[in-house]
Amino acid sequence: MDISWWQLASFMIILVVPVGIERYFKLGLSKDMLSAVVRMLVQLVLVGVYLQYLFELNSLSVNLLWLLLMLLIGASAIVSKAKLSRKLLYLPVLAGLSLGLFPVLWLMIVYLLAPEPLYSAQYLIPAAGMLLGNCLSGNIVALQRLFGAFEDRKTEYEGSLALGATAYQAALPFVQSAMQQSFAPILASMATTGLVTLPGMMTGQILGGVDPLIAIKYQIVILVAIFVTLTVSVSSSLLLSIKTAITINGRVRQS
Repeated sequence: MDISWWQLASFMIILVVPVGIERYFKLGLSKDMLSAVVRMLVQLVLVGVYLQYLFELNSLSVNLLWLLLMLLIGASAIVSKAKLSRKLLYLPVLAGLSLGLFPVLWLMIVYLLAPEPLYSAQYLIPAAGMLLGNCLSGNIVALQRLFGAFEDRKTEYEGSLALGATAYQAALPFVQSAMQQSFAPILASMATTGLVTLPGMMTGQILGGVDPLIAIKYQIVILVAIFVTLTVSVSSSLLLSIKTAITINGRVRQS
């Protein structure tokens, strides 16, 4: 069932609720809220129009370029939101996202979905988008926790170095803590899926008339794929960031 543009516009009226909450509590987020909503609308409409063209064109080179663009923007967003040095961490984060995305995406496309052709934009782009989109917040949390720990627990870190630990050994407790906090939301989500929450993809398929058991199979694939992509990308980003941001003598670079 299609949703008309006027129905969508009238539904948007419910945004007065978060606006009212923002005003009542004086959160100072009115500009951020307006910017986020406007950007979401413009970007989604433009992407929707572009994806129609992309699906019709279905070119291997164009699809790969679009994937590269998604990775570049994703890495940029992670470093920016984490408020860390782009010069130091952009490439480690980009590499971490790539290491997490491509093997899982290849398995999904080749082994499970098997579209014709394999690079079909209808499958490749949405699948990559779901995997990358769910990796953003996890990487942001992990990087913030890691580099926040270098400042908040500086004495502990320097004490380990003074006792003969390598930079990696001294930083390992911070890495472990960052991973634990980064993985906690998706673990909680997976543990409650089906009982507390019904994921968006499965709900969308059911609303579209797909058999619930088929929708559940797809949702299981997506959740497992997201979990694996997140764990690989976060762990890779953290380890590569340490190699880039920490000198041989253990000093943490800031820029």
